Parts: sequence; structure tokens; C-alpha cells
Amino acid sequence: MKMIQLFTAILLLASCNAQNNAVQLKTNNNGNTLLWQISGKQLPAPSYLFGTFHLICKSDIPFGAQLKTAVKTAREMYMELDMDDPATVMGGLLLMNMKGDTTLKSLYTKEEYEKVSAFFNDTLHTPVSMLGSMKPFFLMAMLYPKMLPCKTMSGVEEELVKLAKENKKEIKGLETMAFQASVFDSIPYKQQAMELLKTIDSLESYKKYFANMVEVYKNQQMDKMEDLMTKSEFGMEDNQDLLLDNRNKNWVQQLNTIMKKESVFIAVGAGHLMGDMGLISLLRKEGYTVLPIEN
Repeated sequence: MKMIQLFTAILLLASCNAQNNAVQLKTNNNGNTLLWQISGKQLPAPSYLFGTFHLICKSDIPFGAQLKTAVKTAREMYMELDMDDPATVMGGLLLMNMKGDTTLKSLYTKEEYEKVSAFFNDTLHTPVSMLGSMKPFFLMAMLYPKMLPCKTMSGVEEELVKLAKENKKEIKGLETMAFQASVFDSIPYKQQAMELLKTIDSLESYKKYFANMVEVYKNQQMDKMEDLMTKSEFGMEDNQDLLLDNRNKNWVQQLNTIMKKESVFIAVGAGHLMGDMGLISLLRKEGYTVLPIEN
């Protein structure tokens, strides 16, 4: 009997110590933050959700002390893709091209193609003929470095991978590169080509849009970011179900299982966090408590 009582006392002491050592992060009162804590629904420990930006000036990356604590506290990091797997990068290169024998030239009139070709030659110093089979939405990503007012730039995901490695955290993916490529294959190539042409034709307006997006991201103004993502001239409202909503629902179903096992740090594009079909709202509908954390 004494051994049982001693064993019970040890368990109780260990439990108390675990509770005392639990990380208490300071909440943000107005909800304008990229960092969120997920708890409740009998989770063994809180998990964390963070919104990323694919390319930004390195000095503008918003990694506060509490974010670093959240990464350190979590057992694993989940990103859209398994970003520390070399096969992900190699697979991405293979999946950037359009299916079949579709080429960029076949999607434009002669005049349109000449305009796009001249832009790539003169502004990006890259012959578009070398990229003629690439999906137009991937070609649009080549414009982003020209939009940033700095020489040292980085992806927020890239810096998170470094942080995860520093803390010896395993990185896993919510999707495969093949799935992401299939999402872009679901959007007609002709439509993608017209978006690329529209961006080139409206480059100065697009630069202002991109600058506004970077500004609201680094200031973590979630409400303004949502408007820019969905309601502006260059937003993704037409394809929101494919690019955001359907993927969000799929991720929440995965997270329902993942978070029951352990605390995880989830890092996905900031656009996935906001709105009625955003991850914050969907997780709350599932019964979780999702709180904004100061960052």
C-alpha cells in the first residue's frame, strides 16, 4: 500500500511540475497578429498556427520572442510542404510545367506573346522561350523579387526551417508537391496566362498592391490583409475555393488527428488564416479555442 501511495505521489508531483512548466504566452487584444494558439477539445497541449509570406525583405520577417518560444515548445513543425526534404524541391521543379504539349506561346495571340517575351527579356533578363512550358502562375512568382525594395530577401518558410533545425524539430508537410501542382492544373492555363499578361500590363499598379501586401503583413494587420487577398484587382477571389477554401478544410481534418497526439507548430500562407473559410474560423467551428498571441 505504501508503494502505491508513493507511486501516486510521484505521479501527482510530476503532473504539477508539468503544469507549472507549461508555456503561458501573452495574448494580443485586437487580433492583429500572425501567431495563434490552439487549445481546448481535450488536446494534450496547445498547438500554434502562424501565417507565412513566400518572399519578403529578410529584415521584415516578423519573428518575435513568443514565436520562437512556440517553435521551441512544439514537438514538430507542419508546413504546407515538407520543406527540409530535398525530394520536395526536386519534385517541384519537375511539376512546374504544364501538362501535355501546352506552351505559353500557344496561349497568346502573336501580339500578346511578343509583349510577354519583351517583358521577360528586358525586365527579368530571362528569355521566355526557356520557360515556355512553365505554368503561368509560377512565372508570375518570378516578378516578386522586382517588387521588393531590398537586396537581401528570403521566404518566411525558409527562415522557419532554419529555426526548426536550430531547435531540432522535425518538419512535415500537410500536402505533397504533386497535390499543389494539381491545384494549379485545375485553373485553366489560358486564365493563368491572361492573369500574367494583366500583371505585366498593370505593373505599376501591381507594384503598389504588392507593397501594400508586404506592409500589412509585416504589421500583421489581418483585416486589411483579407481585403487585399480577396477584394482587390489582383486578389484571388475567382479561384478562392481551389487555392484556399478546399485546402483549408482538408488541413483541419488532418489537424484534428495530429493535434490530439502532440503539440505542433503549423506554418502556412497567411491568406489561409483569415475569413469564414480560414483556418482560424474553421478550427473554432470544430470546437477549439483559438487565441491571438502577441508577436
